[in-house]
Amino acid sequence: MTAEPVVAINGLTKVFGKRQAVAGLRLEILPGECLALLGPNGAGKTTTIHILLGLVRPTSGKLKVFGRDLFKNLTWTKSRIGVVPQNDNLDPDLTVMENLLTYASYFRIKRRIALKRSGDLLNFFALKNRSNDIIQHLSGGQRRRLLLARALINAPDLLILDEPTIGLDPQARHLMWERLRALREQGTTMLLTTHYMEEVGKLASRVLILNQGKLVAQGRPGELVTKKVGIEVFEVQDGISDLKKLRNSLKSCDVETELVKDILYIYAHAHCEELERLAARYPRLVRRPANLEDLFLRLTGRKLREN
Repeated sequence: MTAEPVVAINGLTKVFGKRQAVAGLRLEILPGECLALLGPNGAGKTTTIHILLGLVRPTSGKLKVFGRDLFKNLTWTKSRIGVVPQNDNLDPDLTVMENLLTYASYFRIKRRIALKRSGDLLNFFALKNRSNDIIQHLSGGQRRRLLLARALINAPDLLILDEPTIGLDPQARHLMWERLRALREQGTTMLLTTHYMEEVGKLASRVLILNQGKLVAQGRPGELVTKKVGIEVFEVQDGISDLKKLRNSLKSCDVETELVKDILYIYAHAHCEELERLAARYPRLVRRPANLEDLFLRLTGRKLREN
């Protein structure tokens, strides 16, 4: 028997004035999975999360969280959700431990239990020796880890991660990934938004891509890349006229091409002898496996967007 979804959204729409931020979105998050919600700025990710948190009312659509109507059971639902916000909202006047205990009090967690959970979480996120430090004395990576620890203080059944590693250096980001992978292996259900495609590859069991408020693709990361992009990408840099000739010469190959200024992107779905000969003709050629960033750009475009 299939487990009931932790989150079930059907026909979700949100309109702000004349702008449709979310257009008929349908998604499910199953117990124990990490769903990555991807899209460029303005795609509708933040609006969707704000609706899930009860901060914004949808224009239309049905939302169930833990099997119940979200807005009819908002307080109960929010008590079972943990959130790592994109912006740091830790209390700068409190110590690390005091931040956790104060947050625990919002959920009416008994102090004895809150102290035990706080100690365990600080140990898990390598912050035990900073428990008495005020927030201003922490590095950016330590503050992000504390935000994640705080999100777990109520032992949530759903963890929402909004750009959890934003602004972190590679070492701190990898430590966060390690901790998040451990949580996923323990069965924590997660909703992740990020612009780090490497992060998605390491954490997400399934991805859902939004563009201009609409769902454009969903599925397992590797399967989506193979289906929508291919198995390999060739990047050839040369004069535009030569690249156009090259594109025309590949019609016998199972490829798709994209010409961006002086670079021709060749997305190969299968092996082709003509592609194997490219390296000898074009010294400025990069050959690599297709990846999630290719998928993202193919589905949402390369044009920079402003909110």
